[in-house]
Amino acid sequence: MSVPTNRGWALRPADPADVEQMAELRAVVMRPDLERLGRYDEHRVRQRLRDIFAPEHTAVVVADGVFAGCVTLRPVESGWWLENFYLSPALQGRGIGTAVLRGLLERADAAGVDVRLDVLRGSAARQLYERHGFTLEREDPIDVFMVRRSGV
Repeated sequence: MSVPTNRGWALRPADPADVEQMAELRAVVMRPDLERLGRYDEHRVRQRLRDIFAPEHTAVVVADGVFAGCVTLRPVESGWWLENFYLSPALQGRGIGTAVLRGLLERADAAGVDVRLDVLRGSAARQLYERHGFTLEREDPIDVFMVRRSGV
């Protein structure tokens, strides 16, 4: 999943040593939404990432030579599951997340697979996914489950 770019950022394969930076970034990025939902737990937010970390399916976003984010695209029976997509708040709004997502969806289309994910209810990330063809599959009081069909 290595993708060099000419915009000052690139994707590189994740390494097991990346897990703590990823867990910390997850805690920072998710905190406002989890607090809004009354579900923030300082330990649990980090441990959930540690428990599901799959370096073989994960890429690290590097911007200006330093860790800036991460994303996992894990194969599942129904296609691919997109998870752990976090970008440093200092870099949000610069088009990096959009570019990373676009590249992953191009891979999914080339492979002919659907991509699924979930976001917290009320998360601004939902708008990003909707702009890229994800639609509501189902929701519960905490999560919104979305799918993007291949070739959309």
